[in-house]
Amino acid sequence: MSVEQPKSQEKCFRIFVVEDDLWYGELLVHHLTMNPDNEVTRFESAREALSQLHLQPDVITLDYSLPDLQGDEVLKRVKLESPNTAVVIISGQENVSIAIDLLHKGAYDYHVKDDDTRERLWNTVNNIRKNVELRKEVDFLRAEMNLKYDLSNLIIGNCEVMKQVYHLVGKAARTNITISLSGETGTGKELVAKAIHFNSTRAKKPFITVNVASIPRDLIESELFGHEKGAFTGAIARRVGKFEEAHQGTLFLDEIAELDFGLQAKLLRVLQEKEITRIGSNQVMAIDARIIVATHKNLAEETQKGNFREDLYYRLLGLPILLPPLRERSTDILLLAKYFLDNFCLENNFSSKSIAHETREKLLTYRYPGNVRELKAIMELAAVMVDGNTINQKDITFNSAQQTLSLLDQDLTLEEYELQIIRHYLNRYQNNVIEVAKKLNVGKSTIYRLLKENKL
Repeated sequence: MSVEQPKSQEKCFRIFVVEDDLWYGELLVHHLTMNPDNEVTRFESAREALSQLHLQPDVITLDYSLPDLQGDEVLKRVKLESPNTAVVIISGQENVSIAIDLLHKGAYDYHVKDDDTRERLWNTVNNIRKNVELRKEVDFLRAEMNLKYDLSNLIIGNCEVMKQVYHLVGKAARTNITISLSGETGTGKELVAKAIHFNSTRAKKPFITVNVASIPRDLIESELFGHEKGAFTGAIARRVGKFEEAHQGTLFLDEIAELDFGLQAKLLRVLQEKEITRIGSNQVMAIDARIIVATHKNLAEETQKGNFREDLYYRLLGLPILLPPLRERSTDILLLAKYFLDNFCLENNFSSKSIAHETREKLLTYRYPGNVRELKAIMELAAVMVDGNTINQKDITFNSAQQTLSLLDQDLTLEEYELQIIRHYLNRYQNNVIEVAKKLNVGKSTIYRLLKENKL
């Protein structure tokens, strides 16, 4: 027979008390329900409790000597059917060998029945509760992270070049191949690296980032590989390196082109041997970390110049993914602008805001030297500065140095100048090809051809 304590319908923490001694069982139930958030149910037999395991209790306090089943058999069934349930053994006899055996088999704790049992059990349950809450928080954050970096929600854009990026990111996530990301600053290289990790089989393991350019040259080796206490002046304690932290997960080396040439050989060896040695140690440690590197420089050119080792270049090349600058994604600018605007308004409890037509034209004529990162900052500032619910031209603030650039200041080919001019007029006249052809004094068939070839 089971006895359940009446609780509110909102259950927070579920405890099963399995105890055939009626008086002692009621004593434990009374003590545990002193916390009103605990939902406590008492069972007089092991079989009754096991029949209710589908309720996934957080804790089971288990009398070791029950009339129907022994504690070790019950523990085995619980660990098999409800592995996240913590089992606390309560025994009338102090048997060290039995206690050790049960702890090895997965029991959370072992208590002997005496005058202090209730207090020790209270502390144990509170510790379990903290662990459960922490696990739930981690699971929630992991789910949020997986949603945030879901490939279908990752990169906003419909242009052909971005469709190719989606395709490559999907392939990268399904394998453990090394990934080399390249593209200008602000194009979203770290975002893509995280998307690959959180959609891979390593998603539940660490994602560790190292910005090579931001770490002083004399500290980068210790940062990557760790050091022992006393390995050098200032090494007052052992330090675990980023390779160790990323074990079974992903190590993202940003701005890899800035890595000191002398250290490149050591990195190459680590990648080849899949093992590291901390500075000041002779112990070799195996590491299993997926490598993703990124740079805004052209690594092939850096190799030709002698700034980057050729053997390391080929080791890191793996699957190359080039992220295009925003100026080459003109059809995505307004899509991204609205996305950033909506997200910022949602996060800050602002009312929904629209973008005026003339504001869209202003956004489309800017070059975005800071790429997607700059557009995000522009739209967030506009959401703060606007007085109403429509973003007007005056609410859009560009970098003053970039505003002074004229069309001829841009380093473009003649064809690129022509395409930019046609694109500007198409935006101004809502894609009215006939009207644009008249304004520019060109044949409308020319514009249709460029549209068909995806050049606009």
